[in-house]
Amino acid sequence: MSLPLAGLKVLDLTRALSGPFSTMVLGDLGAEVIKVEPMPNGDMVRQWGPFDEDISVYYLSANRNKKGLGVDFRNPEGLDLLRTLALGSDIVVENFKVGTMEKMGLGYESLSAERPDLIMASISGFGSKGPAREWAGFDQIAQGYSGFMSLTGTTESGPTRVGTAIGDLTAGMWTVIGILSAVVARKDTGRGQHVQTSLLAGLMGLLSVQGQRYLSKGEIPEPCGNVHPVIAPYGTFETADGPLNLAPATQQMWVKLCGILELDHLVSDPRFLTNAERMQNRHELKLELEKGLKRKTRMEWTPLMIEHGIPAGPINNLADVFSDPQVEACNLVQSVEHPVIGTLRQVGLPLDMAGIEDGISVRRAPPMFGQHTREVLAAYGLARQEISRLEESGVTHQAEGFAAAALADPAIAGVRK
Repeated sequence: MSLPLAGLKVLDLTRALSGPFSTMVLGDLGAEVIKVEPMPNGDMVRQWGPFDEDISVYYLSANRNKKGLGVDFRNPEGLDLLRTLALGSDIVVENFKVGTMEKMGLGYESLSAERPDLIMASISGFGSKGPAREWAGFDQIAQGYSGFMSLTGTTESGPTRVGTAIGDLTAGMWTVIGILSAVVARKDTGRGQHVQTSLLAGLMGLLSVQGQRYLSKGEIPEPCGNVHPVIAPYGTFETADGPLNLAPATQQMWVKLCGILELDHLVSDPRFLTNAERMQNRHELKLELEKGLKRKTRMEWTPLMIEHGIPAGPINNLADVFSDPQVEACNLVQSVEHPVIGTLRQVGLPLDMAGIEDGISVRRAPPMFGQHTREVLAAYGLARQEISRLEESGVTHQAEGFAAAALADPAIAGVRK
C-alpha cells in the first residue's frame, strides 16, 4: 500500500519547533514536504545545541522526511519564487508572526484567489485576533499564559514548566489534525481553507478536567505534584528502591491494593472509605501505603500489581526507556543514514497503521541546509537555466557536495558526489 498522504505536496515555511514538528508528521505519513529555509544560515534552530557532528540535535528532532531548499526571503525574487512554489503545492504551513505572510505577499487570501484549492495552515503564539496577537510565540510563555504551568509542580516548588516544549508540540499536532480535516473537506468542496491554531489555543485544548473544574465549579486547581487531581490513591509512591507510579482508579482496585500490601484494615478506615474521603486525607493515605510498599522494590511490585489488575510502573529515565524491551518490540526507535552523522536513531511516528510498511516512518534524514534546492526547483517545473541563474545571483542556495548532477538530470538529483 502507498503511504496515507502520498501525492500531497507540502511547502514548509516554518522554523523552530511547532511548525517543523507538524510538517514532519505529515512527511512521516507520506506527504512530500519541502522545507524552505532562509539564507544565509537556514532555520534558526540550527544554531541551538547540543550538537552532533556540528548539527543541532534540536533540528534533527523535528525535520526528517523532508527535502531542503535555501531561499533569500529578503530578496524580491526570492519572494516571487516562494509564491510560485506555494501555488504549485497542495498545502502551505507557516508559523511567522501574525501578519508577516501578508507583508511578504503570501497571505492566504492572495494565494487562494489564484489557487482556490490551496490549504494553508498558520501557527501563532496567541492567535490572529485579540490584544496579544502581536506577541511572539515562545513555549514557556505560552505554558504560563495558558494556565498549564499552574497545574504542574508542587505547593513547595510553585508552577513548573513541562519537561518538553509541550506548547509547540501540541500546536503542531492540532495543526496536523486541522490540515487533514481540510484535505478531507476539499474532496467534497474542491476548495481549500485557512487552518489556524496557536500555542495558547493548543494548550487550552488539553486542560481537560482541570479546565472543566473551573468552568463548571469555579474551582482554581493548584499544583498537586505527582498525584491525580481528583482520584486517590493515584500517583507516585516510594518503594524499597525508589518511586513507583500506581493508578488504582476504582473502588474495587483500591480494595485489591490494600490486600496486596497486606493493609486490609485501611479499607474500613473512616478516613479512606470512599474516594471523597481519600482525597481529603491523601497525605495520610500516602504514608500508610508506603509502609507496605517499602517492603519490595519497584520491579518486584510492578508485575504483582499488574497481575491483579492494578495499573503500575516504574519511573524510568531516558536510558531506561531506550533500552526497554517493550519500546524495542514496538519499534518506537528507528534508524536512518545521515550524510554527515552516519546512522541516526530517532523516535518514529507513534502510529501503527496500514500503508506504513513494517511501521517504518523514518525514511529520510533531516536535510542539510539547501541539500535539495536544485532537485526541488526542477520538480516544480523551473527550467535548468533559471535554476542556475537564481543560484548564481544569490536568490537560492544549494549545499555543496549534493545534487551535483541535478541540473543535467533532475531524475538523479539528491545523489551525493
